[in-house]
Amino acid sequence: MNDEQLLRYSRHILLDDIGIDGQQRWLDAHALVIGAGGLGSPVALYLGTAGVGRITLIDHDRVDLTNLQRQIVHSLDRLDQPKAVSAAAGIAAINPEPRVRPLIARADAALLDELVPQADVVLDCSDNFQTRHLVNAACVRHGKPLVSGAALGFDAQLSVYDSRGGRFPCYACVFPADQPPPEQRCAVMGVLAPLVGIIGSMQAAEALKLLAGMGSALPGRLLMLDGRRMEWTDLQVMRDPHCACCGAPVPLPPSTPAPTPASTPPSPSTAQ
Repeated sequence: MNDEQLLRYSRHILLDDIGIDGQQRWLDAHALVIGAGGLGSPVALYLGTAGVGRITLIDHDRVDLTNLQRQIVHSLDRLDQPKAVSAAAGIAAINPEPRVRPLIARADAALLDELVPQADVVLDCSDNFQTRHLVNAACVRHGKPLVSGAALGFDAQLSVYDSRGGRFPCYACVFPADQPPPEQRCAVMGVLAPLVGIIGSMQAAEALKLLAGMGSALPGRLLMLDGRRMEWTDLQVMRDPHCACCGAPVPLPPSTPAPTPASTPPSPSTAQ
């Protein structure tokens, strides 16, 4: 690190759990962000300001006036620009150091199989059930930790899905692909703007901890936020040994009863 970097990142370097080594890990790291909307906005900004060296942003959509109520990485002068390009500009306006690669595309299986192996952490900020399962499946296939957030109305949720080692559930263990929820979008349901800021900021925090080698306390837990009451519910969620996505490779010992998932959490809500 040069003198300017030591000054820019000094407030992180002062933290004993991060220090120069942790900051250097961020500078050397690569984060893949799926979605540059309500959740992806704080994710992109905080990863960029923290100095994550490479950030790949995937989003097929363009900036619309209705987005600006909550999608804080965008601005009025970038209306109708691709969101991925606008988000890259938003990062560069605060910190020009990260190498940001904006991709104007849908996150399909082929693209994810190309990009997920290159990343150190994947952050799912998408807005639909199908994409979430495609991202999860790619992370399971390539052994990458997944930081997942969702928000709609006044409700939100957050978890880290890390199936490496077979101890913790993947996204499909908790929300099976054959049980899709009713499609709900903030375009018709609405969303409290600061709620996506809260969850997106927490996604960025969990990703930074993983990249710094601190790990995460969230695998096996699903945090749900009631924004009206500002109350958190912490659900313990277990790996499904029969999960179609992650269950087959790690059989349970014969003497161990098969775990059942905790009480079914609410359907994953979405916000962009």
